[in-house]
Amino acid sequence: MASMDGSRTVAGRVSLDDVIAQLGRHRPVFHSEADLQHSFARALWKLSPDVNSRLEVPQRAGDSTEHLDLLCIGPSARTAIEFKYFTRRWTGTVGTPAEDYALKGHAAADLARLHFVRDIARLERFCRRPDQNGLAIMLTNDASLWTPPGVGRGQTRDREFRIHQGRELVGTLLWAGGAYKPNTCTLRGAYPLDWKPYSELGGAGGEFRYLAVSVEPSPDWADDGTSQI
Repeated sequence: MASMDGSRTVAGRVSLDDVIAQLGRHRPVFHSEADLQHSFARALWKLSPDVNSRLEVPQRAGDSTEHLDLLCIGPSARTAIEFKYFTRRWTGTVGTPAEDYALKGHAAADLARLHFVRDIARLERFCRRPDQNGLAIMLTNDASLWTPPGVGRGQTRDREFRIHQGRELVGTLLWAGGAYKPNTCTLRGAYPLDWKPYSELGGAGGEFRYLAVSVEPSPDWADDGTSQI
């Protein structure tokens, strides 16, 4: 499945692009992934006060429980959102009000790709009610995530999990050519990837972009025991 529509609506009330624009006016960068989640919920509330946001919502999957980063509940529709905030080193003072930031570098870009793809698969499981779509959002200042690999680059273990500009994620993705089966990930939908600018703060690591993948409500997909609360 591709995105619900071009606007990628949150809770049937406001487009994702509008929420990101509202967010970026005051928060060009974040201290942590939790900071991003909370700030996104606040920006959404400013645009649409009738949408309620809930952090870390449990989702039952058989005998186990998973947690959804953010559930946005509108009058007639809901959106399940998973966030990833992957950074390289950057320091500066920005924002409204101005704050000091000292971002750490996360070295394992291959695992960032794996976890983002897993978020999409999780959302496919979570969006089995007809009024609930999903959004997987990655915000980063690491250009290696959005840049296509160079010609002649070797067979890296995360080759099938690449999320660079223009790629499409579809079907069964194998980690290290299938050598490590626990990381195999199967997607029911097809997801073209389009990175967009978020902020430009200057200096090495000062360019931030975001990637958003929208998952349609799919109650017709076979049930695997996952249910929403």
